[in-house]
Amino acid sequence: MLLQSQSGRASRQAACGSFTNGTSPSAARALPRPNGGSKFTAQRPFFNQSTEIHATLKESLLLDQPRLSFNGSNGFVPGRPVLEVPGWKDRYTQAAAASSSMMNSLSRLRIFSGTSNPILSAEVASYLGLELGKIKIKRFADGEIYVQVQESIRGCDVFLVQPTCPPVNDHLMELLITIDACRRASARSITAVLPYYGYARADRKTQGRESIAAKLTANLITEAGADRVLAMDLHSGQCVGYFDIPVDHVYGETVILDYLASKRIPTGDLVVVSPDVGGVARARAFAKKLNDAPLAIIDKRRSAHNVSEVMHLIGDVRGKVAVLVDDMIDTAGTITNAGKALLQEGAREVGSCG
Repeated sequence: MLLQSQSGRASRQAACGSFTNGTSPSAARALPRPNGGSKFTAQRPFFNQSTEIHATLKESLLLDQPRLSFNGSNGFVPGRPVLEVPGWKDRYTQAAAASSSMMNSLSRLRIFSGTSNPILSAEVASYLGLELGKIKIKRFADGEIYVQVQESIRGCDVFLVQPTCPPVNDHLMELLITIDACRRASARSITAVLPYYGYARADRKTQGRESIAAKLTANLITEAGADRVLAMDLHSGQCVGYFDIPVDHVYGETVILDYLASKRIPTGDLVVVSPDVGGVARARAFAKKLNDAPLAIIDKRRSAHNVSEVMHLIGDVRGKVAVLVDDMIDTAGTITNAGKALLQEGAREVGSCG
């Protein structure tokens, strides 16, 4: 057997010929140029026990063409074109990175909805060309909330759309549990989308021994695992500072301004009214965007929570269209009393937005 093996190897070497300069025992032959002239040699070197063919061109076929790119004398540079084009690598890398970044960002985005406003969540997802994520939310007989994310969100950017509208406590607790479920599912980032931020009115102490529930709510959302909050028309700007995480505070006044513009109300007939002294800054900013419309203020007094009484009206509203601007309408007691007072003062029409 040993003699047969040695004789077989010798016959194969004789058939292939001898090689020098450290080349491997692989087929090599001189190929004539189609029009005569110089020749090149194609080799198939032995490389990492691989059967892949690596060719090395010793000289270009046409002398006036760009020189070919070599990796030493044993083969091409892997992933590199035959002809050396200046800047090809940078252009290819940038294009590939941009395409990969866009696809990765779209594939990582997930939108989930709580039970407070699934219609709004569906419209948001539809506008973005996405589908709502699969999530299971149910309540036990004693009122406890169970949340399970029913798809993989590992490494994804998750947006939870859950306004804490009435019942505030149930929806707030549902938001906290959902954030915790997404955090334990290894989400890359979690953004709580709060079109309505419950407990925002309790943003300061007006009397002794009161709680600042807006700050407490911010702490709960942060500790649950949210990385960012997207809120809309907060009761006061200071609520942004209650969070220890980034907050995107957006405003819905653009939609209202477009609606009022469609009514084509003459500038001289329009007056913006603040229903209380605390909303003067908000109403002034709103009036400035309506061609600097005049401003009126209602002096309101509260005898108890959700109970208001109009005391005085500051400004001229007679014969004009009055637009009440408020950030929060709960029982609508303030807006109703303010509207009655404006009509008594001679306003032609009264509208409200909040």
